[in-house]
Amino acid sequence: MSLGIVLLSATLNLNSHLPPLQLWQGQSENLMQQEGPLTTDFELSGGLSSPNYQQTNAFIKRLVASNPTQFKSVKIGVSDQGRNINMLLAVEDSQFSPAMMKNNNKPTLLIQAGIHAGEIDGKDAMFMLLRDIATGKRRDILSKVNILFIPILNVDGHERSSEFNRINQRGPVTMGFRTNSKNLNLNRDYTKLDTPGVRSVLQVINDYSPALYVDVHVTDGADYQYDVTYGFNPSFASESPAIAQVLEEQFTPTIDQKLTKNGHIPGPLIFVMDKRDLEKGLAGWVASPRFSNGWGDIKGLPTILVENHSLKPYKQRVLGTYVFIDGVIDALAHHHKDLHNAVETEKQSHPKELVVSRSYSQQPDYVNFKGIKYKSFESALSGHKEVKYLGEPINYDKLPVYWQKDVKTTVQVPEAFYIPPQYTDLVDKLKLHGVEVETLATGTSLAALTQLTVDKHSFAKTPFEGRFRVEATFKSSVLDEEVSLSGWTKVSTKQAYSELVTHLLYPAAPDSFFAWGDFHSIFQRTEYVENYALEPYARKMLKESPKLALAFDKKIREDKNFAKSDKQRLEWLYEKTPYYDKAYLKYPILMSYTGQ
Repeated sequence: MSLGIVLLSATLNLNSHLPPLQLWQGQSENLMQQEGPLTTDFELSGGLSSPNYQQTNAFIKRLVASNPTQFKSVKIGVSDQGRNINMLLAVEDSQFSPAMMKNNNKPTLLIQAGIHAGEIDGKDAMFMLLRDIATGKRRDILSKVNILFIPILNVDGHERSSEFNRINQRGPVTMGFRTNSKNLNLNRDYTKLDTPGVRSVLQVINDYSPALYVDVHVTDGADYQYDVTYGFNPSFASESPAIAQVLEEQFTPTIDQKLTKNGHIPGPLIFVMDKRDLEKGLAGWVASPRFSNGWGDIKGLPTILVENHSLKPYKQRVLGTYVFIDGVIDALAHHHKDLHNAVETEKQSHPKELVVSRSYSQQPDYVNFKGIKYKSFESALSGHKEVKYLGEPINYDKLPVYWQKDVKTTVQVPEAFYIPPQYTDLVDKLKLHGVEVETLATGTSLAALTQLTVDKHSFAKTPFEGRFRVEATFKSSVLDEEVSLSGWTKVSTKQAYSELVTHLLYPAAPDSFFAWGDFHSIFQRTEYVENYALEPYARKMLKESPKLALAFDKKIREDKNFAKSDKQRLEWLYEKTPYYDKAYLKYPILMSYTGQ
């Protein structure tokens, strides 16, 4: 019995619980090569399996050996378990250095696979495309673009391989795990930078300045006809609307046309409001900067998120990814100047106000949607209505889609942030984000700086991505005294990445360093007061300050809980003494505003 038949039998058994399939045949099937020294492991399996880490690296070596003037493999990082994170460079005439790529008059395309290691379609699709470059079948590609390709970003998760890692995904036969060896999701790490994988990607972006960044995933969720869905934050909700407009108007038609011509059905990157009832509408997601495409939007780096449909067979998804990337290359070759101009426009944008969080609109837009018929039934297992997909296409002419259009939180953007010297780790992260920083000289001081004080706060009840997140509201005050800033770091918002600076450093932003828990120590006090010392000191203080005494009496009269609580009364008095910890609940990063 052949390997392909064995794998097919295993696949059918593993997928017997999934909804019925629509039969598929497409022109892209002709892309597969049956034999040859650079035939991929995916092709040798008949489109059913994906190579492990060792086999992946062996293929990279064969590819480089086939034409070392076109291909080069470099290590961009090391995982927590000690595996190399490798990147393949594909470029004409050995122009492998960042400087050469920036000066060869071709745009550079960065493609990333396996950030979620079970969603590995991009690796096998790109190996086929790079093989076709190596064998001369696609000589045109490197005349148009430079390619940076990361086959497996989450290398440790990739090797936690099993037949049982993704219950709602058709193939490959064995697949990697979603998170890394520390159980962290790399696609929630683009602001806090806890994982070596995402830190490696940001360093690549700093070094090579790609014109476009593509991150390849596989969906969860509902069944529908589309096999390749993709998108980016739409122009009406984007922090880089000029870039989004070019992607919408010039890239999407080229990509969709190529996919359709090759037998695939491209679809929009939208999700389901209620997975038990598709007709309630779709969720128009706007990614925040913890995600690759949200980070790219706020940074002003054109970024496309690909979400292949998990219920389509692996072979179909991989071939669709090949065609998708081919379409991206065509679009980038023809429109890279327009995209570059949009990027430059966004670099000059320095908003005074910034939307840092959004909510779903109460009023829907409407779209045509290629769905799959389903029926609802009462489940004895869940005790709830559940969905059974029937495998038959249904087209919705007017399905509501609720976009995250409504503004939830807006902040006033300062002219600059000032970071105390004890937070060098955050300064290092800012540099990795590509942000410009300035170390202030000895003797530098400024007056009228703004400081935020936590008013109300709540910690998450459970950890998320290894962090206890915190939500807070703040009171703002302008400091009366001049502050010595010797050795502090100034971060101006009048720079190319103005929006990113604010998202990272303004604590009310949901993906700020503060929200991710980098300032938990401000919530603790380490010096306290004994009542036998406070009571006589406070009595003397009230006697010497009639204004303070009146404020204390008024608080007692107007706040019954305060009046009855000895703890609250003494705490209020302690706060008014010079002994009180002045750093308690104070956000340590100061801000300056124009006109202060």
